[in-house]
Amino acid sequence: MNWFEDFETRQLDVNGSRIFARVSHGLCGKRPALLLLHGFPQTHVMWHRVARQLNPDYYLVMPDLRGYGDSGKPAGLGDHSHFSKRSMAEDMAAVMTRLGVERFGVCGHDRGGRVAHRLALDHAARVTKLCVIDIAPTLDMYAATNFEFAQAYYHWFHLIQPAPLPETMIGGNPLAYLHHKLGGWGGGGIGHIEPAALAEYERCFLKPETIHAICEDYRASASIDLAHDQASRDQGQQIGCDTLVLWGEHGVVNRLFKPLALWRAQCAGQVSGEALAAGHFIPEQLPQQTAVALKTFFGAGS
Repeated sequence: MNWFEDFETRQLDVNGSRIFARVSHGLCGKRPALLLLHGFPQTHVMWHRVARQLNPDYYLVMPDLRGYGDSGKPAGLGDHSHFSKRSMAEDMAAVMTRLGVERFGVCGHDRGGRVAHRLALDHAARVTKLCVIDIAPTLDMYAATNFEFAQAYYHWFHLIQPAPLPETMIGGNPLAYLHHKLGGWGGGGIGHIEPAALAEYERCFLKPETIHAICEDYRASASIDLAHDQASRDQGQQIGCDTLVLWGEHGVVNRLFKPLALWRAQCAGQVSGEALAAGHFIPEQLPQQTAVALKTFFGAGS
C-alpha cells in the first residue's frame, strides 16, 4: 500500500494510551497543521484519497482513535470514561503537542467528528477551525430519538447494551457486520472502498479487543458524553472557531435532522456548510469534492 509514501508512521504514548498516526513527512512548522479524525468502523486509512490532495498544502496528522486501528485499546471502565470523547480529545491534543504543533485545524468524520467537537470545546485556544462531516450534535440526536431514527441508527442502541452482549453477537460474524456497516447509511454498498482499504478495515475490526473498544465508544456516547455535553450547554460553552458542516444528501443525517441549524446553535463563530451528493462515507465516496471543500475552508493560512 503506497498511499502514504509521503508520510511518517508514529507511535505516541499519550494520556495513558498509545496512539498510532501517520503524519506528513518533514513539514511540521512549515505548513498549516490539519488533524483528520476517522469514524466507525474505520481507521485513518479512510482519508487516503483526500490526504493525497491535501498533503502538498498542509502538515497532515491522521491518527487512529483510541480503540480503533493500531492504537491502544484500554479495557472499558464502569463509567466508560476511558472512551469518553473528552478522553479521546485529550489524546488528540497530546498527540499534537508531542508533534510540536500548538495550533491546528481539525476535521472529523462520524465518531471523529464527535471527538473533534469536544476537542474544540475543551482545547479551544488550540483549534483554529473545525469541520464535522455527516453528524449532528450527539445530545440533539439522542434527544430526537423516534422510531425512524432508532431503525436507521439501531447500532446506537445495540452497541450500548452491557458487555458482553453486543461483543458476543458481533463476534459471531464480524466480517458480515463490518461489510453491512460500511455499505449502509445511503452508501449503496461497499464498491466505493478500495480493496486495500477494505482489507485494512477487516484486519483491524476482526480483533475482539477492537469490537469491545468500539462498543465502549458508543456506551460512552450514551452516558458520560451526554453528561459532558449537557454541562457544556448549561455553562453556555460554545465552539468559538469558525465551523464547516458537510453532510451526505443520501444519508440519515440529511433525512432526519437539520445539521446546519443544530451546529449553528452550538457555535459562537461563523458556521457554513452544504450537503454533498453522497451517503455517509463522504471522504471515500467523494474525495475530490471533500478535498476542495477542506482547502476552501481551512485555506493556506489556517
